[in-house]
Amino acid sequence: MSYQIKLEKFEGPLDLLLFLIKENEIDIYDIPIALITKQYLEYIELMQTLDLEMAGEFILMAAILIQIKVQTLLPSPSVAAEEIEDPRTELVKRLVEYQKFKEASSALSSFEEEQRKIFPRAFFDATVRDSEGDLEGEFTLFDMISVFHEALKNVPPPLSPHSVKKVDVTVDQRMAYIIGFMKDRDRCAFSELIAGEARKLVLIVTFLAILELMKRGQIVVRQRKLYSDFWIQRR
Repeated sequence: MSYQIKLEKFEGPLDLLLFLIKENEIDIYDIPIALITKQYLEYIELMQTLDLEMAGEFILMAAILIQIKVQTLLPSPSVAAEEIEDPRTELVKRLVEYQKFKEASSALSSFEEEQRKIFPRAFFDATVRDSEGDLEGEFTLFDMISVFHEALKNVPPPLSPHSVKKVDVTVDQRMAYIIGFMKDRDRCAFSELIAGEARKLVLIVTFLAILELMKRGQIVVRQRKLYSDFWIQRR
């Protein structure tokens, strides 16, 4: 089953590139294309592992990044170095324009939300304060995938190629587990939910179950600090 995620803060490959630039604290005008290409492809692989439905634009952007990387590594020897146009120029232009558009859109949305003050329209309710401090205001699906990626890194490899055991687990089962886990609490951290779990498939299905519960409006997900563990809260 594929999960189609279409949120205001998660729309396409340019969002992913801006996320990676922000995560790596990179100058948008001087993108280390080899690093960004590597990380972009890792996220694409993760999204495929999670069976998230991706638009063709993600694959097209991967091809563009690879092409830019090749052009960067292999400049034409027949042209003087100062005459060679930086192959990143067009991509940077698109990113800068898109970033300006997002900032303008965000400003308009904030103004609209101030006027409405009811029924926030996103899974990521990142404007609420609580007793433990402020919550991060720019929390996207990519932040969730980043946390999930770190969790996968902690899964020990199988003892041998012949020691793999079949794991029967479904999204519905993990949804029930999450609801049960939170029965006597208002919220929990993702790390608490998967504590002690060393089966990669169970982690994947648990993540998908979280996305499904978000789609159904049964939970919201928040993050306290950029790139930190995320919190799951009942609605």
